Amino acid sequence: MAKVSKNARVAQRAANAGSGRDFCKVVKSIKDPVTGKYTYKEVMIHKDKVKEFFAKK
Repeated sequence: MAKVSKNARVAQRAANAGSGRDFCKVVKSIKDPVTGKYTYKEVMIHKDKVKEFFAKK
């Protein structure tokens, strides 16, 4: 196999910029104030918006 240069890999990353690798699965536990039970909210969001997701109630 031939060796792949760093420049080729950088170009390939730029081509995959809008792909699914920019998204991640996030699970947030939410406690019900009446019963005290927990429910879990699972969402697929962009990796840049993870902190915003956990910051809002």
